[in-house]
Amino acid sequence: MANMEQDHWSRVKGRLRSTVGEDVYSSWFARMDLESVQDDSVHLSVPTRFLKSWIQAHYAERVLNAWQAEMPQVHRVDLTVRSAMRNVAPANKEAAAPTEARRTETFNNRPAHELRATATAPVSASHEALGGSPLDPRLTFASFVLGRANTLAHAAARQVAEGRRGDPVMFNPLYIHAGVGLGKTHLLQAVTWAGNSGPDRKVLYLTAEKFMYGFVAALKTQTALAFKEALRGIDVLVIDDMQFLQGKTTQAEFCHTLNALIDAGRQVVIAADRPPSDLESLDERVRSRLAGGLVVEMSSLGEELRLGILKSRVAAARAHHASFDVPDPVLDYLARTITHNGRDLEGAINRLLAHSKLNATPVTLEMAEREVRDLIRPQEPKRIKIEDIQRVVARQYNVSRSDLLSSRRTANVVRPRQVAMYLAKTLTLRSLPEIGRRFGGRDHTTVLHAVRKIEALVGKDVALQDEVETLKRQLQE
Repeated sequence: MANMEQDHWSRVKGRLRSTVGEDVYSSWFARMDLESVQDDSVHLSVPTRFLKSWIQAHYAERVLNAWQAEMPQVHRVDLTVRSAMRNVAPANKEAAAPTEARRTETFNNRPAHELRATATAPVSASHEALGGSPLDPRLTFASFVLGRANTLAHAAARQVAEGRRGDPVMFNPLYIHAGVGLGKTHLLQAVTWAGNSGPDRKVLYLTAEKFMYGFVAALKTQTALAFKEALRGIDVLVIDDMQFLQGKTTQAEFCHTLNALIDAGRQVVIAADRPPSDLESLDERVRSRLAGGLVVEMSSLGEELRLGILKSRVAAARAHHASFDVPDPVLDYLARTITHNGRDLEGAINRLLAHSKLNATPVTLEMAEREVRDLIRPQEPKRIKIEDIQRVVARQYNVSRSDLLSSRRTANVVRPRQVAMYLAKTLTLRSLPEIGRRFGGRDHTTVLHAVRKIEALVGKDVALQDEVETLKRQLQE
């Protein structure tokens, strides 16, 4: 290549470095090479499709401007994936031309927003996590069964999915929490499928585990800056199973990413098995930011909703097995007795389908009772929340909930506070530090003292024992 062209290229790289800064230049442009300069066009190459896609989407205009400042006659910059280009032998250039054309992106004098619209390649390649976690094609809005337990969560998810780039964000983040098998993942994947069906937004679905894997892998390969920049370029970031996010460094990075996306008007959707305040392993800053958006609980499935899910699963099975039929009495029985979660309902239909097809026998009530008996679980005790305990105790002793959380030490507040802490320890699975935090930020030793104090008093004070038992019954009803 002519020395003059290399001189031009060196000066263009210098302009880019001074424009975007050393860190960004090292992440995105250090491995870009000049292939040729021909009349009004320049041909550059990068080693991966990920780099090509990202540069095309975010730095096209800057690259073109840098070349035009050096060579005003340049009106086009072609960017190619180097491995695809250099592996083609000269004798095969003609045969390779169609493929080469597909792998080349052009920067020209179009406006920046049009340039970005051409970058339709998904963010992936150099960081595996940025390809997203696997999506189930069945988990769409069309297959989601609506009921009283999930109406608000569904409406909020649809609002997010139907938004467009540049629209004002109504609530951010959207935080959905529910127990196992109640539809959180279904809604999050539906948001991803629907959001990515449009031409102008990139929705990325990641489990918390995948996010951790991606960040740790980026640290090991010294590409953390590129990983973070790519994440913050997403239009809608969807994180599932938030309760599994571990590690102080990873949590701090997630918090920075969350803040950057929200401050830039991008949408964040998160799901977990408990509300933000109960994610004890997460840093307080992360919990606070998660609670600052719209927090929606998907409650347990009612019998009517369970019946709707069963009918939906039977209809889906019939698409492949036209003769499969489940009589209404069997559906009613399943909806009445399988109460734990939606996955058990789907498992029940799969068992009936397998038994019916493999044995060539129709589905009957007797067969259903036999095949699904292990899915009929005993009713779980009511899940008691610390907020419920504080509310019931405050009402019983005629004090306010804020009194229980305050630093007041008067006798009419100290005893109810100790009783509430004792009930929180005996009726929930929360740790002593978490209980202390929920009672005005107290130390765990204060909670331990309260628990031991009430335990000792209950053993010898019949009136207090009756009060505590009454409170327990109210909370468990």
